[in-house]
Amino acid sequence: MLYTHRSPDKITVNEDCAALIPYDATSGVLVIADGLGGQPNGETASKTAIESIFDSITKASTTDIALRDAILDGIEKANQRIIKQTGGAATTLAAIEIQGNQVRPFHVGDSMIMVCGQRGKIKLQSIAHSPVGYAVESGLLDEDEAIHHEERHLISNVVGAEDMSIEIGSQRKLDKHDTVIVASDGLFDNLYLSEITELIRKGNLETAANQLVTIAQQRMQEKVTDLPCHPDDLTFILFRPR
Repeated sequence: MLYTHRSPDKITVNEDCAALIPYDATSGVLVIADGLGGQPNGETASKTAIESIFDSITKASTTDIALRDAILDGIEKANQRIIKQTGGAATTLAAIEIQGNQVRPFHVGDSMIMVCGQRGKIKLQSIAHSPVGYAVESGLLDEDEAIHHEERHLISNVVGAEDMSIEIGSQRKLDKHDTVIVASDGLFDNLYLSEITELIRKGNLETAANQLVTIAQQRMQEKVTDLPCHPDDLTFILFRPR
């Protein structure tokens, strides 16, 4: 299930882009790119990233190229194209490879990948490539403090930079009741992690998606003391094994 919508406080285009890309009958990739706001052609950068990965996976599906290698190749080609074509634009990127009951995360920047179990246990969570993200990982900040931090949107790694690096997680088993979410920061900047896991861990995915959208949009439009409020483009993908 995929949802995307531009920020409620702007009239310019949605700079997020997302796709569900098949590889074969039991494998595919969920991917989101969030074009950097405040820079020209953010939407072009995110679209270029998704198109590059789509092209790479589509080509690999008709050859003997492994899905992991196709994803890496797509990201690297996206980086080259964005540097060459978009005049300083950049994007974050988060992708998760699904092969049967195995998953593997890839990311650049601060878009989030998470897997949670039916009881709400977080089994996988990507680390934002940012000073605040690293502070959370090291224990200097907790998740609730981080969501209100004034430097939360500073990121240190993007697609569209000469020194881009790709973080690849290990392959791990996806249990039948696990839920995968891939999202731009428009979601994780407006809902606490505990709120997101509680909504997606069980029940109907469409209902969960509608609840996520409703709460995120309310937070973006109505500043409430002590609750996060960061108007931004909102994009997420929810997936659960059949």
